[in-house]
Amino acid sequence: MRRLSKGWPVLLLLLGSMAHAAQTVVDDKYLEGDGDGANWPAYGRTSTEQRYSPLDQINADNVKNLGIQWVTELANERSLIATPLAVDGVLYFTGSYSRTYAVDARSGQLIWTFDPKAIEHAGDRLRVMWDINRGPAYYKGKVIISTVDGRLVAIDARTGKQLWEAMTVDPRKSYYVNGAPKVFRDKVIIGNGGTEHEAARGYVTAYDVETGKQAWRFYIVPGNPAEGYENKAMEMAAKTWTGEWWKHGGGGNVWNGMTYDAEFNQVLIGTGNGSPWNQKIRSPGGGDNLFLCSIVAVDADTGEYKWHYQTNPGETWDYNANMDIVLADVKYGGQTIKALLQAPKNGFFYVINRQNGELLSAEKFGKVTWAERIDLKTGRPVEIQGSRYEDGEELVWPGPWGAHNWHAMSYNPNTGLVYIPAFDMPGFYKDKGMDLGQWQSPRFRVDPGVEFKGEDVPKDIASAQLLAWDPMKQQKVWSHKLPPMWNAGTMTTKGNLVFQGRADGEFVAFDATDGKQLWSVNVGSGISSAPITYSVDGKQYVSLLVGWGGGGTILGSLAAQHGWKYKLHPRRLFTFSLDGKLPMPASPPPALAVPLDPADFKIDAKLAEHGRDLFARSCLYCHGAGMVSGGQAPDLRESPIATNRDAFKSVVLDGAKLANGMPRFSELEDEDIDGLLHFIRLRARESKAAEATASK
Repeated sequence: MRRLSKGWPVLLLLLGSMAHAAQTVVDDKYLEGDGDGANWPAYGRTSTEQRYSPLDQINADNVKNLGIQWVTELANERSLIATPLAVDGVLYFTGSYSRTYAVDARSGQLIWTFDPKAIEHAGDRLRVMWDINRGPAYYKGKVIISTVDGRLVAIDARTGKQLWEAMTVDPRKSYYVNGAPKVFRDKVIIGNGGTEHEAARGYVTAYDVETGKQAWRFYIVPGNPAEGYENKAMEMAAKTWTGEWWKHGGGGNVWNGMTYDAEFNQVLIGTGNGSPWNQKIRSPGGGDNLFLCSIVAVDADTGEYKWHYQTNPGETWDYNANMDIVLADVKYGGQTIKALLQAPKNGFFYVINRQNGELLSAEKFGKVTWAERIDLKTGRPVEIQGSRYEDGEELVWPGPWGAHNWHAMSYNPNTGLVYIPAFDMPGFYKDKGMDLGQWQSPRFRVDPGVEFKGEDVPKDIASAQLLAWDPMKQQKVWSHKLPPMWNAGTMTTKGNLVFQGRADGEFVAFDATDGKQLWSVNVGSGISSAPITYSVDGKQYVSLLVGWGGGGTILGSLAAQHGWKYKLHPRRLFTFSLDGKLPMPASPPPALAVPLDPADFKIDAKLAEHGRDLFARSCLYCHGAGMVSGGQAPDLRESPIATNRDAFKSVVLDGAKLANGMPRFSELEDEDIDGLLHFIRLRARESKAAEATASK
């Protein structure tokens, strides 16, 4: 018998999968409707971003019977934080460096993969980018992805072949893209990140979904006044800035938090923090610094400004408003209001009239010490004196990781509750002793304009909770303590359920009304992705990507305590059903780093201090605070490469591990290499000594 060519099995599998059902046209009408729940076609399932499914075959009464239907191994992946999409029995999702997959939802068999070669395109930008990607968009037969090196790529959903690509950023600068694109009215929109690494000026860009041609662009902050303003909105915003802010970029980067509001034909944009964080540098005479830390509404067809609400005027804490924006009809003052709901980093939950940006209510949902309250008459926060570290230093809640980060909340219209992955963690802001007038914007390294030494983050410094919040009463209904602290987004259903994955590897279902835990399973690795649910041939499934990753993994011992070491634990796509009987596949147990300490290595204190500064500015972003890896990259304290100068130099200077995502730093001198090696050996020795003391 003639052997089939390599492409035939994949093609036959794809055609067989798609033959089971009529093809759904995922367009604006489909995304704007609630539908029957058969598909999960968008990041938040519909354009409302509610992450609510009308399916109830799996419900609070029978969820205890949930079992594994199938598991797909993803051997080459690391960070899996994406929300998968489900359309007509096919799952689409992104992995590390935006690698994209199509998988048969009935069997878990791979249909196609697409690799955008992000590492090859990135160049020096590998120094400032993680491998993460929050997921694709789906529109009219196209899967559209962002790449961490800054491109937008359209892929044929049937074949996995590239249709077009567009570069969305200046590749010479420290911009990166890891957000999920959003689609609307034959356009696709994407933002970018880079505030901590460059004199960055944030913006969003909409592209034609058929051709990739730019449709419009909206800048978040004004540029150099001498070069003119792009529109009246930028001219208005410039009046709220002082000094020569444009030399530092200004910031406002939109790396997450965009929602299309079909009822008002507008795109709601959650904007980022300042570049740099410290307003004393960025805008030394004060000012609101529009449109930092705001929700900005722009016309979906033209990108023209409509209205804005600013959560943090003149922000100086990294309190970006890039968190998800949920649309809901709510009862307020005896009438139904078209509202938006947001829980940004700053610790207040906002309910805003999305027709005009009017603030309806705002209350604290976590520990907050930077502000007393939000004045509903002015819409402005009543700040607590001293919180802006006016005297040079201040401990403030929340810190730069926020009271809620990008992990999406969900809204259940039946219970009227929002389910938030929340946490309490302070931030210590210090610029005492810094010459703020001489500060220079970084380039391909980290410098937020406040002291940044990169010490280890204690494992008990933060607490976390799954918070069920009533947005109308602005109060907690129920909560569950979570492991600290980087827990994944939530999903809720008509079956009166809330699902969430946790940092300790538990995947849990709760009663959406009273919070009772109804089911859980340990999947063998920390969870960073939100689950989805859908149905195929009348059968409801729940799918979840499992692969510990994301920004929280840089938080030293706080992240490392769960034991998800770099490349030790399998990366998988799990799918569950009520009649699933598959046993849980084996995974190694959690494990902590075992530092190496060659006895004959003599540490030079001066070199080690030089290496400490280099590590904080250029290495911490992947290898972890205090050189304690949370799993995003190898723990250098136990790396044999870091015990051999030649091997270490070949990796750091020559790019020996470039294919794995380890950038080269070819500009480093011998003193820099030695400094890093001595600091690594110092941290390894300190860690060994601490372990010995703790064991006594």
